[in-house]
Amino acid sequence: MSFLNIAKNISDNPYATIAADGIDTSDVSEYIDTGCYTLNALLSGDIFGGLPSNKITAIAGESATGKTFFTLGICKHFLENNVDGNVIYFESESAITKDLLDSRQIDLNRFLVIPVTTVQELSNQCSKILDEYMKEAVKTPLIICLDSLGMLSTSKEMDDTVAGKETRDMTRAPALKGAFRVLTLKLAKAGVPMIVTNHTYDAIGSMFPTKEMGGGSGLKYAASTILFLSKKKEKVGTEVIGNIVHCKTFKSRLTRENKMVDVLLTYDKGLDKYYGLLDIAEKYGILKKVANRYEFPDGGKHYGKSVYENPEKFFTDDIMDGINEASKKEFLYGMKGAIEENNVEN
Repeated sequence: MSFLNIAKNISDNPYATIAADGIDTSDVSEYIDTGCYTLNALLSGDIFGGLPSNKITAIAGESATGKTFFTLGICKHFLENNVDGNVIYFESESAITKDLLDSRQIDLNRFLVIPVTTVQELSNQCSKILDEYMKEAVKTPLIICLDSLGMLSTSKEMDDTVAGKETRDMTRAPALKGAFRVLTLKLAKAGVPMIVTNHTYDAIGSMFPTKEMGGGSGLKYAASTILFLSKKKEKVGTEVIGNIVHCKTFKSRLTRENKMVDVLLTYDKGLDKYYGLLDIAEKYGILKKVANRYEFPDGGKHYGKSVYENPEKFFTDDIMDGINEASKKEFLYGMKGAIEENNVEN
């Protein structure tokens, strides 16, 4: 027996593993499809990937950038893809209503809403749920959301408000760090993804305009991926049908940072599955843009709007495979990205 195996036995830690055997609490065994190919690529480097199944993903942006709708769109697709799956939604903004969920066509019977006011409530309740989940003999797919981190108070702030004190609460940032220290490894052990929405603000004293997340550094360290969102309205004629959401990786342990994609979030259908694929296809020469139309391998030329209106007709298996290889080249980094780049070039 090697010394590492001896050390593993001495540790008496059921999650201790020699790296060659795989690291259960860190390796990503599967991804949660977001329902949008380009967003999947941004998050995992694969258009058929998505959210890592055992890590925290933060979605940050200013007010009214669509963070809640964006998160609900992912939840909707998760429930549609997992007939026995469930969503646990911690909510601190009193924004989630039955009518809202119903309008997003979300299965209400598999969607649990838990209102939370303080960081301590979130940490305590989420920890208990994860502990119970790990005891389940058969684990059904589960995703946990927090909407939003920015609105969470603390026990001290609540007590001070009741007592009429106006002193600044200095316990919030340490409380958030402590909560994520506890939850990060629990989520990894349970194999449960968590989406956290948060607010951004303009950083003071920066030479260039810079956005920062609120709530201290706890989420920054805990999150595997941090997406910054901004948006512009999408119209058909004069009618606003939704938003083009600009998604940029502020931080990513899985893909290259500071990459950006645009996704379409409509009011009636949620995240558009194919939007943005034409940009990747054009950039890597899979399709050629001639004037305002795209030239396909069969010689046909079509406007982008026509392609997106009938995507199954135009995005054939061969084209999707080509776009997927291009996405790996575009978004992956390190040795894995270099290997994939060589494969695309060859």
